[in-house]
Amino acid sequence: MLHSKSKKDGAPIDKNAFPKDFVWGVSTAAYQIEGAYNTDDKGSSIWDKFVTKKGAIYGGQTAQVACDFYHRYQEDILLMKSMNIKNFRFSLAWTRIIPDGEGIVSQAGIDFYNRIINFCLEQDIVPWVTLYHWDLPQALENKGGWSNREILQWFENYVEVCTKAFGDRVKNWMVLNEPMVFTGAGYFLGVHAPGKKGLQNFLPAVHYATLSQALGGRIIRKNVPNAHIGTTFSCSQITPNSNEKKDLRAAEKADALLNRLFVEPTLGLSYPVESVPILEKIKKYIQPGDMESCVFDFDFIGIQNYTREVVRHSYTVPYLRAKIVKATKRKVQTTLMDWEVYPPSIYEMITKFSAYEKIKKVIVTENGAAFEDRLNHEGEVNDLQRTKYLQDYIGQVHRATKENKKVAGYFVWTFTDNFEWAEGYYPRFGLVRIDFKTQKRTVKASGKWYRSFLKESKVLANQEKNILSN
Repeated sequence: MLHSKSKKDGAPIDKNAFPKDFVWGVSTAAYQIEGAYNTDDKGSSIWDKFVTKKGAIYGGQTAQVACDFYHRYQEDILLMKSMNIKNFRFSLAWTRIIPDGEGIVSQAGIDFYNRIINFCLEQDIVPWVTLYHWDLPQALENKGGWSNREILQWFENYVEVCTKAFGDRVKNWMVLNEPMVFTGAGYFLGVHAPGKKGLQNFLPAVHYATLSQALGGRIIRKNVPNAHIGTTFSCSQITPNSNEKKDLRAAEKADALLNRLFVEPTLGLSYPVESVPILEKIKKYIQPGDMESCVFDFDFIGIQNYTREVVRHSYTVPYLRAKIVKATKRKVQTTLMDWEVYPPSIYEMITKFSAYEKIKKVIVTENGAAFEDRLNHEGEVNDLQRTKYLQDYIGQVHRATKENKKVAGYFVWTFTDNFEWAEGYYPRFGLVRIDFKTQKRTVKASGKWYRSFLKESKVLANQEKNILSN
């Protein structure tokens, strides 16, 4: 029997305990699910190249087929509908729409996303579009990618094309997905595409992504009537390893880098240089008027939280002198990603972002977990750990609503198992299992729980029916 309450805090796991206009959905990303990597006019992205790099991806796996969503989108959207999911967040692949990143627009790419959008609307599912979810055209990376200021022109053109093509039907837009991750992992640590390292790549990428974030927002506002515009940030509660001054300072620096770096300039607060002095070097890339151009009045901010991080001082870590204490070393419950299961983290992040005066609304645009899923003899996946994780985290979101925080929605990461970037297909985050050999879909116990959770109350449904008939 699945629990109807969060054991951790006793918060009711009942959709009707949330505000009536609270938004519930699922999130996905184009590169992780679509497959069809060279179908029609599609160009090559930085991830198409990165997956061919020896040792870059777990098991040498690629996303050439992934979940084959390109061909199976109707099946998946119908499955979504059967699970009472009414909001679907997906991203557009820049390389499908403008194969070389600039220049010729692919009608085949436009048609594909039109089919998805139209089919969602036919099924009474609201499309939520992310413009950029990490898959930069390789042709642009050959010119420097996010570390080249010309990205502002390239991105401006891309957003113009997308908003003019889809803005008559899509009203919910997100500009960037987790800029801290795609700049930090891709342009500083080199563990994600395009595999670049060093401050000389990271700092310009940070600034140009921040500028692009606001630029994208302005273009959507111009081209899409009644648009609901956001952008999304990865975030984690940061806990110092001890109350020693050096650990407290390390935690402050980690918080500034992981949680404040992109949101604060967007709000007109500049980069958190006082907490991370090495960020002074970003001034080299800032031109007159840039900081004003970084500001945009978003309708909502998407936060994407999975865990918390415990941070200690470390002399060996350059620039920050701060190091994350691995969850496994702390002997706490973890997911397959070695992330601590810590539900209060999502409450703390909602609280943190709600405290910014200029943030109007917060939506949890990603939250979920990867555990070791197994098919039983009946062909079912009884993923009780994931179910409990979702219940407990949603319980903390409910706690935030009771305290009148600005949170207005929650999207599970993710709908189906997918290609999880450098981790390949090993970690499974989905509410729906994918057999990557046969492409068979199996709704897991967590998906069945979410379906039940999202089911309209019969009492409310009858009330609405009576109102409409009178």
